[in-house]
Amino acid sequence: MQISGQSALVTGGASGLGAAVAKMLSEAGAKVGVLDRDETGAAQVAKEIGGIGIYCDVSAEADAQNAIDQATNVHGVPRILVNCAGIGTASRVVGREGPMPLQDFQRVINVNLIGSFNMIRLAASTMSSLEPSASGDTGVIISTASVAAFDGQIGQVAYAASKGGIVSMTLPLAREFARFGIRVMTLAPGIFETPLLSELPEDVQKEIAQSIPFPQRLGEPQEFAALTKSCIENGYLNGEVIRIDGGVRLQPK
Repeated sequence: MQISGQSALVTGGASGLGAAVAKMLSEAGAKVGVLDRDETGAAQVAKEIGGIGIYCDVSAEADAQNAIDQATNVHGVPRILVNCAGIGTASRVVGREGPMPLQDFQRVINVNLIGSFNMIRLAASTMSSLEPSASGDTGVIISTASVAAFDGQIGQVAYAASKGGIVSMTLPLAREFARFGIRVMTLAPGIFETPLLSELPEDVQKEIAQSIPFPQRLGEPQEFAALTKSCIENGYLNGEVIRIDGGVRLQPK
C-alpha cells in the first residue's frame, strides 16, 4: 500500500517505538493520529509531525472507538493501524511474598493483548467499508509482539503471555480479513532503545547489548519504524510474524 495520503493510527505513539513509527508515517506522507494514555506526549509528537494527538486507553472500548471517530473526522477513515501500546511487568508467579497478584497478570493482558484486539476489531470494521486502494489493499494492520513471546524469561510470564497472544492472533486475523482486502502482520522486536531501557545505567545497557549476536547494541526505534514501513508497502506480506532482534535469543533469566 502506498502510504502517502493515507489516514493512519499509531497506538502508544507518545514515545519509543510508537513515536518513531508515527514520525516515519508522517514523513512518508500519511495523516497520522497519535494515540496514547500520555495525552501530553501524544500532543507533542502530533505537533512535531503535523498530526493529531488523541487520548486513548486501548483496553477501553469507548476510548478506542472515540479515538477512531476523532481521527476519521479529521483525516478520513484510517487505512493503516499500527499497535505499539504496551506495558511490562517483572514478577515471578510464586515469589517470596506468595503467588503473583492476579490483578498484575490481568493488567498486562488487558493492555497488551485485549487492547491490541480492541483496536484491531474496531479499525477493521471501519476499513472493511472502504474501496480497495490502487494496490488492492483496503487496509493494513500491524501489531507489536516481542521476542518474549518465543523465549520469555523468568518473571515475564504475564508479558510473554500477552505477546504470545498477539502472535497467535496474526494468522487467523489475516485469514478472516482477506475477504475485505485487509492485511495483518506482527513484528516481534528484541531489545530496543526505549525510554525505559535508556534509564538504566550505561554499564547495564552495555551488558545487555553484549548478549546480542550482531550488531552488539540495542535496537534503534527508527529500525523498527523502517520495517513497519516495508510491511505496509510490500503487498505480498500478510499473516506473518517477523522478529527484529539482531539474532538474540533470551536466556532463562
